[in-house]
Amino acid sequence: MAPIPITIVTGFLGSGKTTLLLNLLPQLRATNPAYKLALLKNEFGDLAVDSQLASSAAISGVQELLNGCICCNLVGQLSVALAELADTQRPDRIVIETSGSAFPATLAIEVNRLARETGGRYVLDGVVSVIDVENWKGYEDTSYTARIQARYTDLIVFNKWELCDERRFDDCLDRVGDLEVDVPWVRSDKGRVPADVIFGIDGGLARALTGEEGLGADEHAHGDGQDEHKHDHQTEVEVLSVTLKGAKGAAVDSTKLMALLKAAPKDEVYRIKSVLTASSTVRDSGDDESLPTPPHPPTRYILNWAFGRWTFTALAGGEGEHSSSDEIPLRMTLILARYESAKWKKKIEDGGLLELEGGGKGELVVSKIA
Repeated sequence: MAPIPITIVTGFLGSGKTTLLLNLLPQLRATNPAYKLALLKNEFGDLAVDSQLASSAAISGVQELLNGCICCNLVGQLSVALAELADTQRPDRIVIETSGSAFPATLAIEVNRLARETGGRYVLDGVVSVIDVENWKGYEDTSYTARIQARYTDLIVFNKWELCDERRFDDCLDRVGDLEVDVPWVRSDKGRVPADVIFGIDGGLARALTGEEGLGADEHAHGDGQDEHKHDHQTEVEVLSVTLKGAKGAAVDSTKLMALLKAAPKDEVYRIKSVLTASSTVRDSGDDESLPTPPHPPTRYILNWAFGRWTFTALAGGEGEHSSSDEIPLRMTLILARYESAKWKKKIEDGGLLELEGGGKGELVVSKIA
């Protein structure tokens, strides 16, 4: 059997990793309708959101690693998850999409180790890092992880540059150049990059990583680097888990939810991910708000919010819903800047931001999980 190629897709929160992946599948299927692309997705918190988007887009198989970092405390689960995808799906390729906090060098070392230990069942094709040009200046200054993701990679995809002027892009390119790396790069077309670019890279850097490179503690090669790793990237963000329960068929107050999405400041809130029920119209950011909003039967939606922009994707009849949301009126993960979780926990618990339709408070639980 030929080895299964593995591509690692990394990048800071909200950079557009999942969008990049979902734009690859139609290209692959156009060339080969039987092409099987499998996904191993690592998400912040205890709610599977991006993986449900992938499932709804006909990704052949999806495995989730929740509530931890795939390059440290979840690394031991990598072997089992890859083996299950390989055995059950027999995919043409596996993509590992990190949570936004993973160090790509460490993950590449682990995949290369598994490739050796399984007698060549896998081969690491390369590491792709996605950079959000619009917001890079804001998070690059505060996130050590974002810089390391851009440094240890085989290809950089510059995303979300269309609404920026050329100077913003040049500044971003210069800052990446300050990392003293010579990595090929490409600009996406609204999250789309040709599949043969993503999967045709020379992954020599990634495949050469074996754990014997002498990476410093600040670059996290495990061992002596564990404490530095924990300080540098596991504490860069804080995560809240929100559950709003109600009677069977209960829906979220869409007006209050939309107000929260519009008001959340992107220097405090990096990501909002949710699975929810709504019976009145919810709108993507930028939609025409003058259009009428007639009520409709309760519908399950996936909400994906990043740096002030968001989309709602309907889950037809809740089909394929992950057990982490389990048709509860609202399950939400908020990924926040450091030191913001206590304030946002209190704001949500004080009421008025997340409520059930018709004025019902429901059973609201807000927990800090990281």
